Amino acid sequence: MPQLLPDADLDRAAAVLGVAPERDGALTRLALSDPASGRRLAVEVTRTDTGAIVKVYGTEAHLELHDCAGLVTSDELGEVIFFARGGGRVAGLVIEREAACSLYANVAERLLSADFLTVAPEVAQAAVVLSLSEPLFEGDWSPENEA
Repeated sequence: MPQLLPDADLDRAAAVLGVAPERDGALTRLALSDPASGRRLAVEVTRTDTGAIVKVYGTEAHLELHDCAGLVTSDELGEVIFFARGGGRVAGLVIEREAACSLYANVAERLLSADFLTVAPEVAQAAVVLSLSEPLFEGDWSPENEA
C-alpha cells in the first residue's frame, strides 16, 4: 500500500505556502504567518496506517481533519487543500499562504459532480472546493497529473 501523504506531497504543500517543513518522524509541521494581518497558523500532519491527521492551530481556533487521504495544491491561489472521504461524505481543510484556513465538513459526495449552477447557494462553495478532490479518489491521481 502506498504511503498516504508522502514527504514529496508535504514538500509541495510547504513550497506553495512559502514555508519550510519541519519533520519529526511521522509528524510534519508547517508554521505560517502573515505580518500584514497578524495571523499565524501551525499546521501539523501526522501520518498513520489508515490516513493522516491534519491539525491546524490558530490564535482563535483548533481544527482537525482525520483520515486525510490526499491533498491538492494551487500555486496561483497560494492554497493547499487536504481531503478526507468516507461514507458518502467529503471533508476538506483549506490552508492559505496568508495564514488563513477554511473547513468544509460532512458534505454529500453527490454534490461534487453536480451542476454548480443548480445547487443551493449555501452549498455551492463547498461543492466547488471539494470537487477538486475527485481525481484523488478515482485511482488515476498523482502529483504529476495535478493541474
